[in-house]
Amino acid sequence: MTIKNHAKVCAIVSAVIFALALVLSLCGLGVNLGIDFAGGLSMQYDMGTTVNKEDVTGVLNGMGLEAAVTVQGASQNEVNIQIKSISSYAYDLGEDAQVSDANEDAVRIQMVQTGFEAAVREIYPDAQQIGDVNYVGPVAGATLLTNAFLSVLIAAVLMLIYIAWRFDFNSGVAAVLGLVHDVLMMLAFMVLLRSIIQMNSSFIAAMLTIVGYSINNTIVIFDRIRENAKKMPTDARDAVVNRSIKECLGRTLTTTLTTLVTIVALYVLGVDSIKEFALPIIIGIVSGVYSANMINGYVWAFLEERKIARKAAAAKAK
Repeated sequence: MTIKNHAKVCAIVSAVIFALALVLSLCGLGVNLGIDFAGGLSMQYDMGTTVNKEDVTGVLNGMGLEAAVTVQGASQNEVNIQIKSISSYAYDLGEDAQVSDANEDAVRIQMVQTGFEAAVREIYPDAQQIGDVNYVGPVAGATLLTNAFLSVLIAAVLMLIYIAWRFDFNSGVAAVLGLVHDVLMMLAFMVLLRSIIQMNSSFIAAMLTIVGYSINNTIVIFDRIRENAKKMPTDARDAVVNRSIKECLGRTLTTTLTTLVTIVALYVLGVDSIKEFALPIIIGIVSGVYSANMINGYVWAFLEERKIARKAAAAKAK
């Protein structure tokens, strides 16, 4: 089996995907943010019998909460309700009631919960709240999102330092570019698949998982590149990368397929909250294998060829 350098074609394919996601985002069709980031109210109920999600959605729509999303819980009786905005819910405390601005959110949350329970028990008389009622403000959601990407940035910088020390600086640059590629690919597909998945805190866990998975694939290949570079000192760097990828291909396919079988099973059989974690993982795994085998090594080869050319030019000038 012959491995060839198709890094330019692969980079163009990735660029097209990123550009499409960017255009959709600029047109207002970006990532479908869940309440963990956009803010909102989360409630979980056990209906006492198998629940029809359309019934619950109908109750919420009747309350003027059209932005509500219902997600099937751990059993067929449970439903997790996520409402991105409760500001549209009109409530009446009576003429003499006084509510301060500081307590308005708390009062509105209580009234939403009371109104929902009264309406849903007409359909499911045994409906009972389970778990806590959680409300996330938009400021807290924005902070979580900022901290998540800051953590990825810090991880990338530390990995660059480690790989530059363990291998060489060009290997570190190539590996971190691959890491950034995989994170951007996950974000791009969150835009492209916004109609079937929303981004919640589980996406952050998935993203950090893929950071580790992707860099592991890359380091395995780079370790083989380092060995072959010593054996092939006069060969083109592309040839070194081709041989290294070929030698690692069996290991890469075995570990990737084994992992994908498990994650795909989780996505197919899991509830919605599990799918929010599993789908980004699937995208990240595929992207990580793609970048590690088709892009990262050839970025290293390109940087190495430039370094060799500079040294040759400097020696000639002397």
